[in-house]
Amino acid sequence: MARRHGCALLSAIVALVVGLSTALYVSVAADHGPGYRSGAAALAPAPGPGDAAPASTGVWVGTWAAAPVSGEPGTATDGTAGRTVRNVVHTSVGGTSARATLSNLYGAGPLTVTHATLAVAAGGGSAAVLPGTLRRLTFGGATTVVVPAGGQTVSDAVNVVVPHDSDVLVSVYTPASAGPVTYHPHARQTNYVAEGESTEDTTGASFTPAGEYWRYLTALDVLSNEADGTVVAFGDSITDGVTSTTGTNRRWPDVLAGRLRASVATGGDAPRYGVVNEGISGNQVLVDDPHRGAAGLNRFERDVLGRTNVKAVVIDLGINDILRNRRLADPQAVVTGLRTLVERAHAHGIRVVGSTLTPFRGHHGYTDAREDVRQRINRAIRTDGVFDEVVDFDRALRDPYDPRSLRPEYDSGDQLHPSDRGYRKMAQTVGLAELKGSVPARL
Repeated sequence: MARRHGCALLSAIVALVVGLSTALYVSVAADHGPGYRSGAAALAPAPGPGDAAPASTGVWVGTWAAAPVSGEPGTATDGTAGRTVRNVVHTSVGGTSARATLSNLYGAGPLTVTHATLAVAAGGGSAAVLPGTLRRLTFGGATTVVVPAGGQTVSDAVNVVVPHDSDVLVSVYTPASAGPVTYHPHARQTNYVAEGESTEDTTGASFTPAGEYWRYLTALDVLSNEADGTVVAFGDSITDGVTSTTGTNRRWPDVLAGRLRASVATGGDAPRYGVVNEGISGNQVLVDDPHRGAAGLNRFERDVLGRTNVKAVVIDLGINDILRNRRLADPQAVVTGLRTLVERAHAHGIRVVGSTLTPFRGHHGYTDAREDVRQRINRAIRTDGVFDEVVDFDRALRDPYDPRSLRPEYDSGDQLHPSDRGYRKMAQTVGLAELKGSVPARL
């Protein structure tokens, strides 16, 4: 009898441990992200959108992400209370299951989400759902989740086939205000809001356009048989793609994702990676800005190390340290900051590709002294072994007749940000094979 009681007690303890582990896996976490790392991918043909698919197929990778920047202006009092937000995001790789990360980083109080859904979009930039793909999101098995101020939550996985190079809709209903809405401006994608609870509206009829902002949503992961890992594009407005054509996904990380898919499809030597964009307009390496996000040094853990199954990062950051510094920026301090990012990545076994800083003569912030700082930073990037590999965006985009300026066809018109054609050139400059290769993690 004592032995039977002992076995029963042991079984109860095991069940409790499993239950606690499961709860911790899906519970609200600090806003540095889940940072899951999974095993090798299983190769299998991808079913069509909405078809049933085994939840165990593939490896968890990032297919889309956007860095939380600040609290959305005008939302401090009411937030999105009594309204449904529908975010439209574009996938870099496909998968057979998906999960979403919701952030309340800049909220003043707890964010209560009572309804949330995920669906493949019908297309055309609308809020309509592709038939058969709508799934209700749960959090630890519950449809309601409370995200504390400064925190985030990762949904349970839902079984739905998400195609690569497609739009996904993530809808969130909040009955009460949590204060400022955590958002990412300059999305270059129209998103939607509806009055009342409309998360399961498949027609999109209840939704109206609500600006180029992503709200609450900061990451979309998929269980993918197309990818073995994630590459993060980490930078400022040039990575964010602020002058790319809205609704067309022509930022350079989008084009890079297409190049990776095409190479894999034709048997090339490119790595099988999803691509996520962690660019923030106006972001700096060294200095925080309440309207342009935490400095690269202060958000690297959250936006790179905290993303799912990261194998490589491409860093294009530093131009705003030059342009936004009232005094002349110290090039050595910027380079030291970049070296610190590399050290942090290497500590996690992540490969780092770094870019040179692109020209900006003709921009209102240009001075010869600032140009000298840019040249000194670029010289260090090219010759001092700052990064594992260097992608020379400066050389790719500069005017051969005036290397301090962008080539006219690569200039959006403001003498700083590239045109769609310029963004494409940037993506074409990245050596795909240079994104792969192990970096021993330091223990």
